[in-house]
Amino acid sequence: MHHEVTLISTIAIGFVLAFGFGYVADRLRLPPLVGYLVAGILIGPYTPGFVADAGLSSQLAEVGVILLMFGVGLHFSASDLLAVRGIAIPGAIGQIVLATLLGMGMCSLWGWGLGTGLVVGLSLSVASTVVLLKALEERNMVSSPNGRVAVGWLIVEDLAMVLALVLLPALAEVLGGKPVRGHESGMPILLELAVTLSKVAAFAAIAILIGPKVVPWVLARVARTGSRELFTLSVLAVALGIAYGSAAIFGVSFALGAFFAGVVLSESSFSHKAAADSLPLQDAFSVLFFVSVGMLFDPTILYRSPGAVLSVLALIIFGKSLIAFAIIMLLRYPVGTGLVVSASLAQIGEFSFILIALGISAGLVPTEGRDLVVGGALFSIMLNPLIFHAAGLLQKRFARPAGEPFFGQRHYEGLRRELDVIKVRQEERSKAEDLKLHSLLELFPMLQLVERQDQESLLLMFRPKAASPGDKVIRAGDRADGMYFISSGSVEVHVADRVIPLEPGAYFGEMALLTGERRTADVVAVDFCQFLVLDRRDFNQFMARHPGVRAAVASIAEERQAMNLAPPENGEGGKPESSGEVRTSGLSALS
Repeated sequence: MHHEVTLISTIAIGFVLAFGFGYVADRLRLPPLVGYLVAGILIGPYTPGFVADAGLSSQLAEVGVILLMFGVGLHFSASDLLAVRGIAIPGAIGQIVLATLLGMGMCSLWGWGLGTGLVVGLSLSVASTVVLLKALEERNMVSSPNGRVAVGWLIVEDLAMVLALVLLPALAEVLGGKPVRGHESGMPILLELAVTLSKVAAFAAIAILIGPKVVPWVLARVARTGSRELFTLSVLAVALGIAYGSAAIFGVSFALGAFFAGVVLSESSFSHKAAADSLPLQDAFSVLFFVSVGMLFDPTILYRSPGAVLSVLALIIFGKSLIAFAIIMLLRYPVGTGLVVSASLAQIGEFSFILIALGISAGLVPTEGRDLVVGGALFSIMLNPLIFHAAGLLQKRFARPAGEPFFGQRHYEGLRRELDVIKVRQEERSKAEDLKLHSLLELFPMLQLVERQDQESLLLMFRPKAASPGDKVIRAGDRADGMYFISSGSVEVHVADRVIPLEPGAYFGEMALLTGERRTADVVAVDFCQFLVLDRRDFNQFMARHPGVRAAVASIAEERQAMNLAPPENGEGGKPESSGEVRTSGLSALS
């Protein structure tokens, strides 16, 4: 090549190999992510042939994690988090503590020190939200009560790992390591902990209190432009911007910042559109996440320390799962919930790699520890679909006949009712938007010429306006300010010695916008009226994007102009004979 194209080659070869091996894995009835992991191993530094840039791959994978966590936040509102707090908070914290102690015990058998055991144990105690979401999506369980408990559980784990990542550099020397470069704060540990908690609390407060007011307002302004690429760009700017800002200012992880960005947006009417626009990028970059995991794996660990690899894998798949299952049973939730959460935790991922890398830089973990953790991640991710399948079989085995009480029913029913209330509230909001759009299209059939994907944006372009009987909505000689659609009430158009009545479904005011001239008629409200107004700037943009609508409006406008200029047929200066036809068609004289 004539110049360096490391980024392009990394993306191109990564995608090509991931596609090829993903397809082969699917034909072999394996999850495609197994093929993605194999592709990563082949372009990693431990196998011959092309070696991708590991640094670039990890950063691209981080983008995938950010977008995926943003998508989680879009579908998992703050209300959901509060609904599952009774099981997710004590369960996740208890599981992390017990799994970490189990990992420390395993490391002590290998002759590793306390600090090494702590870092390795923490790395093995936290599961990958990326892997969990893929598993839940494939089984249509993201919105189920058990699926929401599992996601909430992992969100609590992520919060705990944020705290661990901040405290580990401060405790490195105490645990027998060395100072981590770039983390020399010089503050006492308790003070650093207080500062960290204050930063996380400040970020959460800003995200929950200010975010829902600012972010939807910004996206509403962007959506009114009608530009699809600009709206998609605004969604990415929100996700990546908040993720980066949260990490740079408050010290939380990119993934957690992106999650809160999604939560902020989930309460607005743009959540579905934002999710749809960001989904292709989520899928593409999540593939790079799995490829980057494969690149970290050193296959020689399989014959160098096979027993250690099996021990790590057993802790991840059986140790963590049994601990989680026992905690859920103690909290008196059903066996089905315990099985789903246990299967969800039977793997490790992104936070494990970050923790182990930090442990190596602090001199607490040998490189063999990293190889064991990556090997455990690789094989646990590969086996996770089988774990979910086994959990499903056990659920059927322990299922009770309909109507028969089961263990943990009271707690489960309470959780389900709370989640159902949240779901109904969200569905009602979505239905209200759909009904509003449907009513608008029924009232103004001309708007059905707008493409389906742009109809939601159309709602945002209208400005509501009201008028009382006798109010002059438009005055002859004024500059055109917009086009008016009558939602309710009625008006009269006074033009050329005529009085033309207009009723709901009619519109007026577009002629001056099309010609650029001043208003040529007075429009007076004869009832209490509600209008939807398309401002001049929005009118010009709207008509430019939808030439079919513009042609229809211009054609009707020409007919009306000719009608307005013609002498009254009844010779009395009242309503023209054609006015009844105008009302019936839902169109009106213009001004």
